[in-house]
Amino acid sequence: MTAPISLGLNLLLGIAGGIAVGGGVIALIIVLDMVPRLAQLTSSYDKVHWYEGALVGGSLLGTVSDFWNWRLSAGPIVELGVGLFDGIFVGMLAAALTEVLNVLPILAKRLNMTHHLFGLLMAMVAGKVAGSLFDWFVYRQ
Repeated sequence: MTAPISLGLNLLLGIAGGIAVGGGVIALIIVLDMVPRLAQLTSSYDKVHWYEGALVGGSLLGTVSDFWNWRLSAGPIVELGVGLFDGIFVGMLAAALTEVLNVLPILAKRLNMTHHLFGLLMAMVAGKVAGSLFDWFVYRQ
């Protein structure tokens, strides 16, 4: 009886974690205005749906390849291309983050939480540390 309960709990936690992480990534992309900014910089407003589809498709492909442990052994040229696209994405994300670095203070003002801003930041740090410690000591045994 405990095996089905354990399986059900693992499924529930896995789905809940996936929804939380996916929602966080999409919220980050929306808050950073990556797609509209990319369309503005490239003067390609008519291609916004292609950018959105590429983000969703890349996320889906990355998730499936991670779950099924896909390996890419197509040679150094293909790996160079994949690395180039990864670098472009990370660079765009870093540039978008620098443009909206003041998101937390603005959010705190709008939610009338300016006097709790330090606590909010400490909660985020504590969550990151707790998640890392869990990953290092419990999950990777």
